[in-house]
Amino acid sequence: MELKLENLDQILEKVDKGPDYDVTKLREESIKDPKWLAFGSGNIFRGFIARVNQDAINVGKEDRGISVVETFDEEIIEKIYKPYDNLALSVTLHKDGNFDTNLIANLVEALTLKDMTRIKEIAVNPNLELMSFTITEKGYNLYGSDGNLMGVVSEDLENGPEASKHLMSIVTALLNLRYKENGKALTLLSMDNASHNGDLVKNSVMLIAKAWLEKGFVEEGFIKYLEEKVAFPLSMIDKITPRPAEDVQKHLEELGFSGMETVVTEKGSYIAGFVNSEEAEYLVIEDNFTNGRPAFEEGGVYMADRETVNKVETMKVTTCLNPLHTVLATYGCILGHTKISEEMEDTELVKLIKKIGYDEGLKVVVNPGIIDPKDFIDEVINVRFPNKFMPDTPQRIATDTSQKIPVRFGQTIKGYVNDENLDVADLKFIPLALAGWLRYLLGVNDEGEAFELSNDPMMDYLKESLEGIKLGEFKETEGLKDLLRNEKIFGVNLEEVGLSEIVTKYFEELSAGPGSVRATLKKYLA
Repeated sequence: MELKLENLDQILEKVDKGPDYDVTKLREESIKDPKWLAFGSGNIFRGFIARVNQDAINVGKEDRGISVVETFDEEIIEKIYKPYDNLALSVTLHKDGNFDTNLIANLVEALTLKDMTRIKEIAVNPNLELMSFTITEKGYNLYGSDGNLMGVVSEDLENGPEASKHLMSIVTALLNLRYKENGKALTLLSMDNASHNGDLVKNSVMLIAKAWLEKGFVEEGFIKYLEEKVAFPLSMIDKITPRPAEDVQKHLEELGFSGMETVVTEKGSYIAGFVNSEEAEYLVIEDNFTNGRPAFEEGGVYMADRETVNKVETMKVTTCLNPLHTVLATYGCILGHTKISEEMEDTELVKLIKKIGYDEGLKVVVNPGIIDPKDFIDEVINVRFPNKFMPDTPQRIATDTSQKIPVRFGQTIKGYVNDENLDVADLKFIPLALAGWLRYLLGVNDEGEAFELSNDPMMDYLKESLEGIKLGEFKETEGLKDLLRNEKIFGVNLEEVGLSEIVTKYFEELSAGPGSVRATLKKYLA
């Protein structure tokens, strides 16, 4: 049985949940009068965000689906959306081994940036409520590793809205089009796992818009429109949606579904007709919308004020989950682990993340009120990470680590620096985490064998900084010293705050030779 609209009745007999509405009618009306334009069509979008919208439609609180645009990997649309009539199976993996399957049917059209005529039609629709983003943190970045604007961004600023290539330039151009067409308000909502994600969108859009104003491409009124009628709310999202799992594919095939094989695109996306994800999920959104908003609450979303979202995001990203994930990622690669869940049977790694989370992180985290930080860490360590039915890998989590370090560890270090009751010199395990990342960058496991490093936009710079350092041949190079002073990488100047010495010491011990990583962990976690 293929995942096709023509088989809808048969499909609904096989799944646990699905659309409780007229799918054809919803799609027709949503295309005619779109309310939600989403940029980014990946797993977190299909498996979580789209389901939130469908939950609201199912209970009669919404009457429109989502128009989605893939901004990076067009093969996702060609190989996963269009062949399946934009249907998707969202499979929840419970810790007891059971699977819940939900048919997602509210993705009314799937586009790429080549479909700009249609995207512009959607952008100027007066009833459009929001543009949302699940494009990863680097999708908002305008700067290269040298601190200067990326070449494509510089070209966009010189060439103006009509020739835009970077997504943030394209979005700014669409907003200018909307301003000139009808001046209707709009909300730009990032739902990426990034600190102050709404501000990332706003800062990029405003930089581009003001540069265009200086060059005469846009009117002064457009800047006022952005400031007064366009909202950039913050959000905090937390749900692990790893690569498609073979066990889930097998389960769906046993239910009678065909075409469930995983596809790997040329750009490295792992996609299938289904998305598998963990049971736990959190989405907290600042309730700041200027032209109406979806009924997010019907999908289990917390709507809150800006301060609360900030606190929840800070709690999760800097203390209760993301730093622990990064530690398991980098050390997991070095120690030969291939699943996050199996790392939770590694005595030293479990001790390390507990020390970082409970002993060091909780001292500076602020309780947001709606979610208790300790309870959150308890769930992460005792339920989420050990879930053997979640096929998440340290290799995936290790991707783009340089972009994560300043927030996931730098913010806690700053908390110690700024709190007169705390001493940054008391930090012992966050420095061990940072040293573990440096050891990871050598690309050699604890047995002395080379392994492939995950993608990172700063990789060339990082390798250059560590040039001359090898397993068994450690030396404190000028490149290493400069790296430890780099606030962009660590969020702080480690030398200035007094942590470069301990990080270097740990790094040296971790790099002594084969087996030194395990020995060092045992030494400090005994």
